[in-house]
Amino acid sequence: MDPQLLCCEGDRPVVRRAYRDSNLLNDRVLNALLRAEDKYLPAANYFKCVQREIVPCMRRIVATWMLEVCEEQKCEEEVFPLAMNYMDRFLSVEPTKKSHLQLLGAVCMFLASN
Repeated sequence: MDPQLLCCEGDRPVVRRAYRDSNLLNDRVLNALLRAEDKYLPAANYFKCVQREIVPCMRRIVATWMLEVCEEQKCEEEVFPLAMNYMDRFLSVEPTKKSHLQLLGAVCMFLASN
């Protein structure tokens, strides 16, 4: 078989960044976004209030695994922290079984990398 890459794959995918929107530089819009952000921050005490099966050391183990995957796959540098943010936001509102924690981490990495 020919060793060529299939489906127009390349060594590195093209990174597409959002275009600069001058509306976001408006102080009124920026202040509204910052106020809205406060409502959606993950709860700091979600291990006590929301999670029944998951404890902080389990989060640390999955976070270490996620970081290793990101390094091995040479992900963009923002993927890991964004994935952790997604995971914390989800865990702060949704009780999760410990058997689903690694799957959640994988899904968060997938979402953060797109």
